[in-house]
This record gives sequence, C-alpha cells and structure tokens, in this order.
Amino acid sequence: QVQLVESGGGLVQAGGSLRLSCAASGRTFVGYDMAWFRQAPGKEREFVAAIAWSGGNTFYADSVKGRFTISRDNAKNTVYLQMNSLKPEDTAVYYCAARTSRGYISSYYYTNEDKFDYWGQGTQVTVSS
Repeated sequence: QVQLVESGGGLVQAGGSLRLSCAASGRTFVGYDMAWFRQAPGKEREFVAAIAWSGGNTFYADSVKGRFTISRDNAKNTVYLQMNSLKPEDTAVYYCAARTSRGYISSYYYTNEDKFDYWGQGTQVTVSS
C-alpha cells in the first residue's frame, strides 16, 4: 500500500506557472510508475502526464505537451508536475496516481486510469483569464 498526498495547487492567472508535488509514503517509491490525471467540473477524469519508475520514459497528453513537465525525485519519494503557460482550460482537480511498475513500455498502460492502483485526494488548480 502507498499513500499519496498532492500539494501546490492554487489560483493563477493565464500564462502563469505552478508546480504540483505528490509525496508518496508507505512503500518503496522507486518501484512505482507515477502519473497525473485531472478532472474539470462536469467532465470525466483525463490523463495529463506519466513517468516510469526509472524516470526514463515520460508521457504527455497532447493538450499539455510542451507546457507541462513531469519529473520525479526518488530520494525524496516525490513526483512533480511543472505547469507553465497555464490556460483557463487547465482548471481542474489534479490527482496523483501510482502503481507497482511492471516494466510497461506502451503508452496505453500510462494513459489509462484503470491501470493505476493508488490515488491521492487531489489538489485544485484554477486558472483565471
């Protein structure tokens, strides 16, 4: 079992930046693939970004590619989401997710929320126009 706690959300103007953090506890962090998903009001939860346990493979939704960067610090048991050039449509609750790594290479396993076992409580990001 792993516990995930997100932080770093808030209110920012369009064009601004935020960095989300997700701290993991309970098990060895190194062996976990990590991801960020988000859910806007009235919409389904959607994939944002993911990173393999080694940090060697990263995946991004087309809507955030070039603006968001996912990274991890295994020594600190933390995964980050640096969000730049934020837009009002980025407004959502952002969730951190984790699963025991199985060495997946296909993006299917990183972009599908059903493939992740552990979830944080979410952090609100609001981008004003």
